Amino acid sequence: MAAVAQCVRGALRPRLPLLSVALRTSPRLLCAATQQKNTGQNLEEDQSQSQNEQKVEPSSAEKLLAEEKAKLEEQLKDVTDKYKRALADAENVRQRSQKLVEEAKLYGIQSFCKDLLEVADILEKATESVPKEEIKDDNPHLKSLYEGLVMTEMQIQKVFKKHGLMRVDPVGAKFDPYEHEALFHAPVEGQEPGTIALVSKIGYKLHGRTLRPALVGVVKDA
Repeated sequence: MAAVAQCVRGALRPRLPLLSVALRTSPRLLCAATQQKNTGQNLEEDQSQSQNEQKVEPSSAEKLLAEEKAKLEEQLKDVTDKYKRALADAENVRQRSQKLVEEAKLYGIQSFCKDLLEVADILEKATESVPKEEIKDDNPHLKSLYEGLVMTEMQIQKVFKKHGLMRVDPVGAKFDPYEHEALFHAPVEGQEPGTIALVSKIGYKLHGRTLRPALVGVVKDA
């Protein structure tokens, strides 16, 4: 359009005197030109306004998208937190279950061990009841019986040790209510109060846990 207008102006330039005369004689032509100019300006203003509206519309859309993005990010954060908590709870349950299984493997035999402790006590009393001076070659039957009892006692202690069952003989140790059971308190010369002076019955531990406390006599102040 600009090129066409330039060509027209070039063509009309030599005839400007004639055009002036024509415009003086024809006021209608001037009004028409003015009206066309105003119409062109109005078209430019409309186009500018339309462009501004187009610029405003993307801004509103971007705002809506930003709000929607913020909502989705908040939902994602909430779901992620719930997922992490669920994973942590599942891991805690797994660890507790594994611990219970391991404890069941370790301590599942404690009832059986308690019953065997009575057998070990009987063997110990049997060997202790045999007078040492009677164990002679001229008394082979008693000697053989004694040696058999001693060997049986040693073997049963090996079996106990293999399965984590250990003797607790706390003579001279400090009294511990979690490992010992006090039968009496008595003053004993030369021993510190609170220590164990006598063990009436040997105690046992299964994998570090007290299975049977030792029955003891504790030293007290005179």
